[in-house]
Amino acid sequence: MMTDTESLEGWVPAIGRGVTLEEVIERAFDYRGNVTVIKADGTRLEGYVSNRNRDVGVPFIQVFDRAGDGPFDIPYADIRTILFTGKDTAAGNSYAAWLRAKEASHQRPRTPPAPGA
Repeated sequence: MMTDTESLEGWVPAIGRGVTLEEVIERAFDYRGNVTVIKADGTRLEGYVSNRNRDVGVPFIQVFDRAGDGPFDIPYADIRTILFTGKDTAAGNSYAAWLRAKEASHQRPRTPPAPGA
């Protein structure tokens, strides 16, 4: 299982080996990149998980494909796993990363202004 501070980019979860499908779906919903949904019948859909609803009779996710078509409803029962195949657009964009960059910029020597400027 991944920690909250690690990027999920490239993660290939093994459902049932320390992680549940529901946990993977929640992470896919929070992920700021494309994923590949592998369905029970072996078909794949690459896209962005825009919504999920586990509190209905037939829990499902909604996915927009790479072309922007959708949303496509996929019942949880039809999902074998979800691969985190797209670039994690939020990686390194945390407040802590911003603060480190800001502190580093203050430590760089400043170039004095040109004479007469």
